[in-house]
Amino acid sequence: MDKALSEFDWSLVQAFLAVAETGSLSAAARQLGRSQPTLGRQIKTVEAQLGAELFHRQPRGFSLTQMGTDLVGPAQAMRDAMRQIAISAAGQQARLDGTVRITASVATSAMHLPPIIAKIRQLEPQIAIELVPSDDTSNLLFREADIAVRMYRPTQLDLVTQHIGDIELGVFASKSYLENSGAPISFENMMDHDFVGYDTLPHIIDGMAQVGLRADRDMFKVRCDDHIAYWELVRAGCGIGFAQANVGRPDPLVVELMKDIQIPPLPIWLTAHEAMRQTPRIRRVWDLLAEGLKPLVS
Repeated sequence: MDKALSEFDWSLVQAFLAVAETGSLSAAARQLGRSQPTLGRQIKTVEAQLGAELFHRQPRGFSLTQMGTDLVGPAQAMRDAMRQIAISAAGQQARLDGTVRITASVATSAMHLPPIIAKIRQLEPQIAIELVPSDDTSNLLFREADIAVRMYRPTQLDLVTQHIGDIELGVFASKSYLENSGAPISFENMMDHDFVGYDTLPHIIDGMAQVGLRADRDMFKVRCDDHIAYWELVRAGCGIGFAQANVGRPDPLVVELMKDIQIPPLPIWLTAHEAMRQTPRIRRVWDLLAEGLKPLVS
């Protein structure tokens, strides 16, 4: 094997990919936490070892040559393999102490997880918890989170899942809204009222369709995708809204409406990478999360 190619190391592949994907040394340096001169030297080293130009240097950045374009796929496969090695190695750790990173929706993170995490800390003080409230799908395969709390069943390969149960949903309006607008007296009459809906998310419209209510985005005179802000809009009297029954029913500011409407429930799933699931601290946090979430489901 050529000596130069035998010394072709992972840091050079990282440098090449970062510049290829960002188009500039400065952006790649920020992404990798390296200096711009270091990235520049590493790109020159890669090209020297391969004996080919990988980038066209342009005033506004770097663009790939044909050779560079051909190498992006293999380099990404190498990156995926390195991440898989890191996951497998982490999964073999036997100690209970360490950090577990949990991701969940913003609403779940704010409304349900704090007391559960407090209980985990009391029972296992050697385990640190990182909570990532996000309505985006974090990639468990790439260690962006160790455990995810999902409101749907993930279908990616190499993941283990546990269905905790289904959360009952209800229709609610604030007492102040009902004082001003009156309470709906029938299924049909309810559609003449103001509703609080989502801005871009289709979940409410899809759910209403499942129970025979035709709706479109324009029906909702107040719209918001953030679930915490959404609930506060309902509580403030902006209109009729939808919420988890375990959130709405104890709230003294709101009243549950049309209890006979059968709204499809919201499932809760725990998810982790199968290699990481057997790490003692992750397994312990998984079990405590499952225990803490079960009172929320029917």
